[in-house]
Amino acid sequence: MNTADASPAGAEPARPGPSVDPATGPGLLDVLGVAAVVLDAEGRIALWSPQAEELFGYTAGEALGRFAAKLLVDERNLDTVLALFERVMSGGGSWAGTFPVRHKDGSTRSAEFRNMRLEDSQGRLYALGIASDQATLRRVERDLALSMRLVAQSPIGLAVLDPELRYVLVNPALERINGISAARHVGRRVHEVLPRLDAASIETAMREVMSTGRPQLNRFTTGRTPADPERDHAYSVSLYRLDDPAGQPLGIAASVVDVTEQHKTSMAVALARQRLALIADASVRIGTTLDLWVTARELGDIAVPQLADLATIDVLDAILTGDHPPGGPTDETVRFRALAVKAARPTPATLAADPVGSIARYDATRVVTQCVQSARPVLVAHVTAEEMGSVARDATAATLLAEAGLHSYLAVPLIARGEVIGAMGLQRTDNPLPFDQDDILLASELAARAAVCIDNARWYQKQRHAALTLQRHLLPHQPTPTPGLEIAYRYQPAAAAGEVGGDWFDVIPLPNDKTALVVGDVMGSGINAAATMGQLRTAARTLAELDLDPAAVLTRLDHTTTGLGHTMATCVIAVYDPHRNQCRIATAGHLPPVRTRPGRPPELLDLPTGAPLGVGGVPFEATALDLDVGDQLVLYTDGLVETRDEDIDVRLQVLTALLGDPERPLEETCDLLLGELRQPDDRDDVALLIARTRPVPETPRR
Repeated sequence: MNTADASPAGAEPARPGPSVDPATGPGLLDVLGVAAVVLDAEGRIALWSPQAEELFGYTAGEALGRFAAKLLVDERNLDTVLALFERVMSGGGSWAGTFPVRHKDGSTRSAEFRNMRLEDSQGRLYALGIASDQATLRRVERDLALSMRLVAQSPIGLAVLDPELRYVLVNPALERINGISAARHVGRRVHEVLPRLDAASIETAMREVMSTGRPQLNRFTTGRTPADPERDHAYSVSLYRLDDPAGQPLGIAASVVDVTEQHKTSMAVALARQRLALIADASVRIGTTLDLWVTARELGDIAVPQLADLATIDVLDAILTGDHPPGGPTDETVRFRALAVKAARPTPATLAADPVGSIARYDATRVVTQCVQSARPVLVAHVTAEEMGSVARDATAATLLAEAGLHSYLAVPLIARGEVIGAMGLQRTDNPLPFDQDDILLASELAARAAVCIDNARWYQKQRHAALTLQRHLLPHQPTPTPGLEIAYRYQPAAAAGEVGGDWFDVIPLPNDKTALVVGDVMGSGINAAATMGQLRTAARTLAELDLDPAAVLTRLDHTTTGLGHTMATCVIAVYDPHRNQCRIATAGHLPPVRTRPGRPPELLDLPTGAPLGVGGVPFEATALDLDVGDQLVLYTDGLVETRDEDIDVRLQVLTALLGDPERPLEETCDLLLGELRQPDDRDDVALLIARTRPVPETPRR
């Protein structure tokens, strides 16, 4: 312990004095140029400040000891000055006012004076005069008055806070904005006055401005004040540091503007742009395929999360089956088939939705039923516990939706070509805002665009189904086993509905154990191509059964094709005689078959190409080909090898490379070729026929 610092017993500890922050630069008194002059009882100058020298022009050496009245006052005003001096020195009180004084340069200037009597410890009397240039003082007064008037009458909320961020001054505009009087502001911090604003970030910004001196302009914040406690308002806040003339921080000045209406307008504009962008995006992203399920998923992807937290897309099951009445459903109950469910995140609400592909029947109490029956959107802006049953499929689903936080629901009809084909259900769980009229307009626009795409997909699938049904009906279901040949075949339709229908194959038993192998491709697609294919296949089978040479069959088939109108087709016919181990082949504009032989590489047969069927009048030529046991012939249509981005010769090389193992089972070879050469989105169908020669059992003699 340091005894030098110890206080005597019983003595009170020393109290700290006031905190003093000495100025390091010019202050307000320097701006005013305040001069101090002390006169003794006889009126002689006893003290003379540097500011007095600046104001009156006399140095201390020139002024000290001289009578002030004679030095500074014009003779015409001498009596008045002496009387005032006498009054002050006699105890009549201080005097303040404006008085003309004489400058050293001979000019007369108006100065603002304040005079008072002083007394020292010996009882001697003095007069203290404090003076400032009147023009300078008036300028400062005008500036101050103007500043105060601007602060008081400004429509912008203004406040001054001290270095501890406590309110010092609040103007009437800020009183109105905050709904709190200036008196209740003063001495308190922002978070104490306005707890429902983001006070923490505002005070952090104030400390940063105090520390760096850099203003922060137009900071955006939202919240509620006692002026309007039921609504959120938006405010633009600007912060500046206040410094004294010496550059020392005095506090923070804050300006506050209520920009709620401007914020609403800008938000509305931004929302309108967002919705226009969403509609434009929907035009690109919905309907990229003619797949019904994919199109429904694309609609869900657009609606979530921009419009809803969860979307369900359902179509009327009668629309898919084709037994729906015109004008939409009118029954008490309606059957829906779920096409898609899209959620922004994992949520119990997805478990409450009908599983994709399932069929559900709902009565008229259901919102989705009311939607399709009225062909109008149905909005449940605020879903209550009682209304949850009209949204959910059952009590369990209602519990799941409540657990997910469903609070707003919107059902929008899917209308295509004036007919209701289904509905889109939209749910909000995470988004706190309920659906409104603007959301109905946006959802209806999306639904209208998607409904046409969904309906197109439905019609194309219906056409595809019809074409495939006709195609498969016309193709051989199970070729008859033929002597000397092992047969495998495949037919694979095109991915697009409109491309189905033109390819066929056939295996035709002929007299004397011979077999005709036929593969053809009608140019065109759809049901018409399938029907034409059926006619040509029937004609080819009839002609082949006459045991004609392949070239003769093609000649007559060409004549038949010409009679069908604007129809063309390619075809290859191979007639195999197992007793002679010989095959005669003729082609009509068709791709060459591939022959594989054990121990040798596969080869594309070099045959006369011939013209496609339907050209008319072009001769065809048959080529004889010897086949050994185990040899294979691979006949195919162009859908197996043709693509848009690769040369046909390259693709044919790939085909022959895949046939390098002649011992592979034929069924595996078919799967291999289709798996390696075909793509899921190929736009052409393909017929594939593979025949492998085998020994012919000898016919026993009788």
